[in-house]
Amino acid sequence: MDETTPARSDVLILTGMSGAGRSTAANALEDLGWYVVDNLPPQMLKPLLELSEIAASALPKVAAVVDVRGGDLFAALPAEVGELRSRRNVRIVFLDASDDVLVRRFEAVRRPHPLQGDGTIIDGIRVERERLSEIRERADIVVDTTSLNVHQLATRIFELFSDEGAARHMLTIMSFGFKYGLPTDADMVADMRFLPNPYWDPALRTFTGQDPQVRDYVLGQPGAREFVDAYAAALQPVLQGYQRENKRHSVVAIGCTGGKHRSVVVVEELAQRLAAEAGVAVRVKHRDLGRE
Repeated sequence: MDETTPARSDVLILTGMSGAGRSTAANALEDLGWYVVDNLPPQMLKPLLELSEIAASALPKVAAVVDVRGGDLFAALPAEVGELRSRRNVRIVFLDASDDVLVRRFEAVRRPHPLQGDGTIIDGIRVERERLSEIRERADIVVDTTSLNVHQLATRIFELFSDEGAARHMLTIMSFGFKYGLPTDADMVADMRFLPNPYWDPALRTFTGQDPQVRDYVLGQPGAREFVDAYAAALQPVLQGYQRENKRHSVVAIGCTGGKHRSVVVVEELAQRLAAEAGVAVRVKHRDLGRE
């Protein structure tokens, strides 16, 4: 069967040619919330299915990676799949690639093909194709990874199996105080100390950037709104690029002296502007807001 968009699966079997990208696909499924079991013997599929039924909501999406590493046990896969499909919605994803590309991938990592024995890599590939021919014919989805890099493959898995409308990137916008140190997990850092500090206004000192009087003060300063508008616009192509490159998470850190006034205001403003960005879920964090 050609590559098509599937309905939501109860149980997913991920298989295919060695070197075609099973590990990348499995990692992408995990990022999407699937419970992934790697190198599972076909005979263990039924117990896994029963466990998922018992766990119910704890294991709503289960994926099993099954391949020729199981040796002679792999021969049981077609029969096991037939039995499981009589009970549940079981779908098979088969990853494939051209022989020459598979050879180059094995040579790049300097590893032998698991079935080549005393022969060459291409010998192992031919044996594997023969063993997988039956399960490939039964596959619901065949993904050809010949021309895909790891990021493109992960994106394709996301397109196939993410819930409609699900965010492809989680953006955390964090306020912080420079006097407490830079956030170690920040991807980008901006400095708000070019704006006057509300701390030095006795009427504002005890409030924070979440209070309207501080917000109005900060955004009323020359350059404040211009910075927020320009920085939000600059982040848009970055977030789009992160999605194309399959980068799932990023942290934008906005700092001021104590992380209580200016940075908090700007974080809240940026979050409002970026919340509508397609494919992005925005989370706000104020790291130092409660510190003295």
